[in-house]
Amino acid sequence: MRIFLVRHGESLGNINEQAYRQFGDHNVPLTQWGYRQALEAGSVIASYVTALPSAGFGKLHIWYSPFLRTRQSKDALLAALPESVVGDIREDYLLREQDFGLFTEIYDHAEQKQKFPDEFEKWARLRSNSGKFYARPPDGESRADVAQRVRLFLQTVMHDAENSDHNVVIVGHGVTNRAVEMNFLHRPVEWFERSDNPGNADITLIEGTRSQGYESILLHQAVDRQPGQEGELRDAYGADVTITPKLGG
Repeated sequence: MRIFLVRHGESLGNINEQAYRQFGDHNVPLTQWGYRQALEAGSVIASYVTALPSAGFGKLHIWYSPFLRTRQSKDALLAALPESVVGDIREDYLLREQDFGLFTEIYDHAEQKQKFPDEFEKWARLRSNSGKFYARPPDGESRADVAQRVRLFLQTVMHDAENSDHNVVIVGHGVTNRAVEMNFLHRPVEWFERSDNPGNADITLIEGTRSQGYESILLHQAVDRQPGQEGELRDAYGADVTITPKLGG
């Protein structure tokens, strides 16, 4: 069994946090750069699977989060993958991004504290007393909540895999993809606390068998912007979209 965990490519939200306010977290698109990153990730998966012995390879079953940036990344992967290696293509809401509640559109801690002082203080105490994994942002989800719903999703994946070799591509988000790896490989909470989100369009490969066990490797690290490229391909992919400047500074 192989699971290719692909984080979405660079989105407008990754280069400007105002995008979350303007579009809503679920509707933030990829940048042109992010689409190219996802297209390259698809080429990497295509090269990997076409090099496998045909007798040991089942078609790729592709799952993706319903958020716009993951749907666009899925489309980029499909553009790079030969049709002959693609099986089912399915969306699952359990793969959505972590819900940050009141803080969904505010990633700066100072601004969170300014706008929601009581809620921020309570969240800070929870993080201090219980750890980041268990602390819920106000009206949102903890990382433990995400891990629980991802475990439900994996039950479907494993049920599908019972009767055949199974190859899966999951196009998700940083926290959800880490939760997949944590659940599938039985990583402890400490591992999640110490690990970082994968980069945009990075690919983590989980591979092995139920009898011999599974291991994960970073199969592909996407090319990020280099000095001198900061201004390239920053527009939204697939739409005439710009980020409205923040009023008042």
